[in-house]
Amino acid sequence: MPLTTKSSKTTFNLQSLIILLSGVVIATLLAFLFFYFVPENSGNIALIYILVLIIIVRYTDGYLPGLIFSIVAVICVNYLFTYPYFELNFTLSGYPITFLEMLSVTLLISTMTTNIKHQALMIAKQDKLLSETEKEKMRANLLRAISHDLRTPLTSIIGASSSYLDNNIFLEEDEKNAIVTHIYEDANWLLNMVENLLSVTRINNQSSTVRKTDESVEEIVSAAINSLKKRMPGVSVDVAVPDELLILPMDAILIEQVLINLLENAIVHSQSSRSILCYVDDDNENVTFHVKDYGIGIDPERLKDIFDGNSYIGNSESDSNKGMGIGLSICKTIITAHNGTINAKNHGQGTEFYFSLPKGETSNES
Repeated sequence: MPLTTKSSKTTFNLQSLIILLSGVVIATLLAFLFFYFVPENSGNIALIYILVLIIIVRYTDGYLPGLIFSIVAVICVNYLFTYPYFELNFTLSGYPITFLEMLSVTLLISTMTTNIKHQALMIAKQDKLLSETEKEKMRANLLRAISHDLRTPLTSIIGASSSYLDNNIFLEEDEKNAIVTHIYEDANWLLNMVENLLSVTRINNQSSTVRKTDESVEEIVSAAINSLKKRMPGVSVDVAVPDELLILPMDAILIEQVLINLLENAIVHSQSSRSILCYVDDDNENVTFHVKDYGIGIDPERLKDIFDGNSYIGNSESDSNKGMGIGLSICKTIITAHNGTINAKNHGQGTEFYFSLPKGETSNES
């Protein structure tokens, strides 16, 4: 059990004791080795003890280990390496000054390291608090987005269904097909949102990490586009990936979901008949995925917080039934869990969303 005094600055535990004893042994052995080869320059032996003193103070807590080592070091230098050898003689000239010097060094280094450790601990606590605050903010934003983005299409489905049931005998065949098609589209969009929400459950709630495996970038892009075309037949997407094989550590299902979200947003909200461009580029540290549309763009004010989970209302009323809120917030959550970054910008002829994933070793954390 730790032996602790009232002040945390004088904490002394088993680990500190082991480091202290090890330091004494190592410093003494090094001093003997130095004294054997350079017996005429024994004054430098004190420097060996001071060096070990610095290491001890660095890796122990409080002042006590350093103080004890200083006293032991002065005794060792006096007893082992000063004539007459193997006798204590503190009456020799300069020894009080040597003791005071080592004591001053101990107090100075102990004070500095204690303050540095305290500051590091405070910074770690602040970072943890900021992280928790950010998580709570994201949860709140997600709840607000869910309340809007899921309620609106549900209301539309209920209204269309009620209209169909109440006026079935009065509706023309084309009108019936239009109502059913509308119900189908909204239900399909709701299914996509549920898949998005389920995707977040793959992220570890405690450490906000994902299980990564080495995956082919080209295969991930291909799978995302194939899934999108099953859901939205007839969409046009131009693809460009590097000729060389790109292998990246990632959760394939989650990254595929991010690409699907971005592609679907580009198709639904751009209000353009031009093909969506999906391309990939890489540098020495990251691989970046781009989804670029040629439509109406996004209000620059909205770009600042578009990934925060706030429900997005596009530049026209046609967007009002399906906001981007949940999807983009989940995209950010997934990319952040991969230690990546995600951004959006207007390029003059539309909007471009892009996210970068770091290259590196495969992580098997869950």
